[in-house]
Amino acid sequence: MFYESNNSLHSDLFKIEWGCDFSFPMHLHTSFELITVNDGEMKVKVEKNEYLLKKGMAVLVFPNQLHSLQTDTHGEHFLCIFSPQLVKAYKNTYLNNVPKNNMFSPNPFHLDMLFSPNGDNGHLRIKGLLYSICAEFDSTAEYKERNSGEESLLMKMFKFVETDYSRECNLQMLAEQISYHKVYLSRYFKKCTGITFSDYVNRYRVNEGAYILRNSQKKILDVAMECGFDSLRSFNRNFKKIMGKTPNKYRSGEI
Repeated sequence: MFYESNNSLHSDLFKIEWGCDFSFPMHLHTSFELITVNDGEMKVKVEKNEYLLKKGMAVLVFPNQLHSLQTDTHGEHFLCIFSPQLVKAYKNTYLNNVPKNNMFSPNPFHLDMLFSPNGDNGHLRIKGLLYSICAEFDSTAEYKERNSGEESLLMKMFKFVETDYSRECNLQMLAEQISYHKVYLSRYFKKCTGITFSDYVNRYRVNEGAYILRNSQKKILDVAMECGFDSLRSFNRNFKKIMGKTPNKYRSGEI
């Protein structure tokens, strides 16, 4: 069974997700993220670079790199979010660097093994596969020095959502926590991400809810409450708006 955690700071985080016609706005976290498509295509933006991801290619996002996912027509994707501690030797080698180009062509065998729903998902096997994929990426990658302070405020805002999305999570609370004016934070977030802070919180909550629906048998009301929605109606409305279908249809796999 895959190790699951909503906290990207967890040293053993290993999270597999899959979906169809999925988009997610600019965000960042402290883990690596491997993204590939099984059918169709997806636009993946990493900082200032945009990649058109098709079958046979993958994007490896480094920790604390701003990135977004966008499907314009159709695309079935797989992604793996994993802690830097699971590939510690690789992480330490490029501790202060990021790739100039995040896209590469991985061995299909390794991707099939990683995303296989029926495989042996033991800790050592997972680490071996992740190291193999990182080695493939490294064989063609060029690196540049990371600009550590460029997105420090935005990173604080993303981390606030990541840790508080299941509770009351609004700009007023964030402003008080990090000592910034609420109006400034609102404008700054919209400028950086292209959406409002409240829209981002709702999308983050729905994304977490979708993962729970696909990986548990919890009641939809319990999932809604766990993800920070104050009512089932609010969860259903936002879920359909963002995912294009109701939570029930999403869980059952209906188109």
